[in-house]
Amino acid sequence: MPVPAEPPRYPYLHVDVPEPEADEAGARLFELGAQGLEQRDATTLARGEAGLVTLVASFGTHEEARGAAAEVPETWRPRLEEVVGDAWRDEWKKHFEPFRVCSGVVVRPPWREAPAGDAPVVVLEPGRAFGTGLHETTSLVAEVLAEMPLAGTTVLDVGCGSGILALVALALGASRARAIDLDPDAVAVTRENAARNHVSDRVMADDAGVESVEGTFPLVLANIEAKTLVALAPALRARVAPGGRLVLSGILAQDVAPSQVADVRQAFAAMHEIDLRRKGEWIALTMGT
Repeated sequence: MPVPAEPPRYPYLHVDVPEPEADEAGARLFELGAQGLEQRDATTLARGEAGLVTLVASFGTHEEARGAAAEVPETWRPRLEEVVGDAWRDEWKKHFEPFRVCSGVVVRPPWREAPAGDAPVVVLEPGRAFGTGLHETTSLVAEVLAEMPLAGTTVLDVGCGSGILALVALALGASRARAIDLDPDAVAVTRENAARNHVSDRVMADDAGVESVEGTFPLVLANIEAKTLVALAPALRARVAPGGRLVLSGILAQDVAPSQVADVRQAFAAMHEIDLRRKGEWIALTMGT
């Protein structure tokens, strides 16, 4: 009689870091071999401790996870955990219900019906990519989009994740979207979501770097961490058409990370600031040419 196969075991390293250090801590975990990273804070369903961000890093082997735990500061309170079996992959779906991402658009997962109403609906399966729309950085951009005249506009979504912002822009009247992300999984998920919403012919998704994108766009979206926004500033500015707008998100507020807003403003000083809005600890800036 065959012996039942052992269920797979997935190693994870959990660390707790202050909010302003989360980006650098995440980068360090990737340097140590992390294959993926989940951030738990006050805005997520699984929350970290008050004032702290819990980073959950996945590793290919238990040896790699133990090696990373030995390399991070003890003040991060590193602890190793593992998940047995594959049921965890769908556990999060229990918490993903239809919701209004902005005043004009409802987002629903494929396994739920949309609430009654006449608002446009975006069907979204985040899959392997970041971006359900529940995070404040994403909803900030969606709220900015809801206040823009988008009819006939072509949008460039930089760091598209699940493609949610490109799809919201189309639902609000944009004609086409170019969605780019360096993560091949994000590109695949964006294409899948475009197909779910019957807009594959209006969404071009690929893994091009913003520096290699040709042409300019009347609207560019970049929901990325502040350090990356600063590093990409010349390329992002170059993609905005004359008279166009650039919406930047993923920036921590001044009282959380004092330098981030100032650093982003300095990097985009060649543009003029149109709008700044805040939700929770996060800021979105709208810049114009």
